[in-house]
Amino acid sequence: MKPRITETEKDSPIVVGLDIGTTKICVTVGRRSGLNKIELLGIGRAESAGVNRGVVANIQKTVQSIREAVSIAEGQSNVDIKVVNIGVAGQHIKSIQHRGILTKNDDDEIGRIDVERLISDMYKLVLPPGEEIIHVLPQEFTIDNEPGIKEPIGMAGRRMEANFHIISGRVTDIKNIKKCVDNSDLEVSELVLEPLASSEAVLDEEEKMAGVVLVDIGGGTTDVAIFHEGIIRHTAVIPLGGNIVTEDIRQGCAVLRNQAEQLKVRYGSALADENKDNEVICVPGIRGRDAKEISVKNLAYIIQARMEEIIEHVYYEIKSSGYEDKLIAGIVITGGGAQLKHLVQLVEYITGIDCRIGYPNEYLAKTEMLNKQTLEEMKSPMYATSVGLLIKGILSVEEEEAISMERSFKKTPVKAEAVRDIAEKQSKKESWFTKIISEFIKDNQEIDDDSFIGKK
Repeated sequence: MKPRITETEKDSPIVVGLDIGTTKICVTVGRRSGLNKIELLGIGRAESAGVNRGVVANIQKTVQSIREAVSIAEGQSNVDIKVVNIGVAGQHIKSIQHRGILTKNDDDEIGRIDVERLISDMYKLVLPPGEEIIHVLPQEFTIDNEPGIKEPIGMAGRRMEANFHIISGRVTDIKNIKKCVDNSDLEVSELVLEPLASSEAVLDEEEKMAGVVLVDIGGGTTDVAIFHEGIIRHTAVIPLGGNIVTEDIRQGCAVLRNQAEQLKVRYGSALADENKDNEVICVPGIRGRDAKEISVKNLAYIIQARMEEIIEHVYYEIKSSGYEDKLIAGIVITGGGAQLKHLVQLVEYITGIDCRIGYPNEYLAKTEMLNKQTLEEMKSPMYATSVGLLIKGILSVEEEEAISMERSFKKTPVKAEAVRDIAEKQSKKESWFTKIISEFIKDNQEIDDDSFIGKK
């Protein structure tokens, strides 16, 4: 028996996320379910051959991979995919802090439109040549000199100020991503920074309020996002990821690249001391050559050395953010690199901060459109960005609808109030005029009566 689809599910818009990663290109199709979760309708995955460290290196190969992933997702979801939300990452990503001010003409309550106006002003900020703004993220607001306000909507005030976390990227790299999408016969709805997308999939509001670091270890980059009191405080992209670990194994063990990847996935460990000395892996030789024996402990030493370097970079970002002592919820690791054994222990050993693995299954609803194996696979940390792009896309659509409703709502009451004021003024004028006339008639009537009595 198929589950009953509610009206909310029918009406909820279908959104598509496109994760252009270094190792894979993933297309996710979904919508908000009646249980306030995300219902996955289709997933398409293809090997990424034209992306290096989060940046497009070969447009033709990237377009081919995108089309392959889109075709698979369309077949599963029965949806004609035209508009997508894209994740963006890479070493070119930068972030700055800025402050904006908006002065209104009245003391009416602040609406979404006013906040949008303030955010729009930030996009006019002058950046160094060759850079453009990707995100403008509001932090604390100040309303009429009252600081520390997080939700200004609904408050009365004339002067609104805000601190902003502004994320920018290199124009050429962003254009290359958009060109790949255009050449795939798709349209870009929104560009989303990948750590922000991942945070939507694996973090909850409690963690963001308490203070948490999200570390997304991908194939080409490691993305860092720090949250405190529900607000994003710091972002960074480290140009090291799982692929460089694979390359170290290839060189250190003198094996083929695909063999190095399999060794990392199946037997890899981030702590060498957790492995036995006498455990050995047998790797087949090339074209009939003798097989090669590799010690699991030696393999772990190679992996541990590179993972320590990546974690040291992450720890540097945490310290430079100024929030090292405010991270009650600790560190959450996600991405394909999070599947490495004993990684949590290594992170806790180097940083001294509590750590856990982030799985994107909390917001996924059960669905009969996907088979059980595919759904279980999507719960892996390597799909955190893909699921997060879907959530971000749905939230963005709902935000646009809310702003549109507010605009249409504001227009009607303003007109209605104006008409009411005019009517009241008119009625006052009419009552005053009527009173004068009635008094005049009354006085004249009394004069006529007196005259009549005198004649008589």
